[in-house]
Amino acid sequence: MKQQVQKFGRFLSGMVLPNISALIAWGFFTAIFLQGGWFPNEKMAAVISPMLNYLIPVLMGYTGGKMVYGTRGAVVGAVATFGIIIGGSIPMFLGAMIAGPLGGWLVKKLDGLLKDKIPTGFEMLYDNFSAGILGMILVMLCFWIMGPLVEGASNALGNGVKAIVDAGMLPLASVIIEPAKILFLNNAIQYGVLTPLGLADAAVSRKNPSTFCWKAT
Repeated sequence: MKQQVQKFGRFLSGMVLPNISALIAWGFFTAIFLQGGWFPNEKMAAVISPMLNYLIPVLMGYTGGKMVYGTRGAVVGAVATFGIIIGGSIPMFLGAMIAGPLGGWLVKKLDGLLKDKIPTGFEMLYDNFSAGILGMILVMLCFWIMGPLVEGASNALGNGVKAIVDAGMLPLASVIIEPAKILFLNNAIQYGVLTPLGLADAAVSRKNPSTFCWKAT
């Protein structure tokens, strides 16, 4: 059981680690150009929110789909991730970790059922239309069902963490986080729960998110 959980955790980490550079780029933009940053610039700061809400989750969904089924899985995973992004109102890092691999897995199963039954000469037509139709269905599914569910779960987990912090029992958070590190689930908790919670707090306080990193260190 432990090995299975560790394998699952490594898979989730595998979606995050290749995209750390995108997170670093976003962090530089917030530290430099956001109001209260080193060199505030309203035009350059306009890219901060789209990068956080769209680019990074789509990259994670693309990576997750690719890990499951190569380029075809990556494309369908990215399309599905976009549906879950639009279906929620928070940064959908956790949603991307679900929608990306789900898209890759479904297109893999679809190819397993139909690939050998496609007449010769129609392979390209099948590849494009099957991925497109499946992607459309997944966008609707993620928008109407998965997006609200993931947002509700993230909010519930975030409220639990916030309650611990507000009660002055911050060390209790380690009871969850430290075992998760051993099981390679720390990235899922960080980007699925803690990061959206911190970003929501930063949006309310109107402070540069990078200041929280400096205070933490």
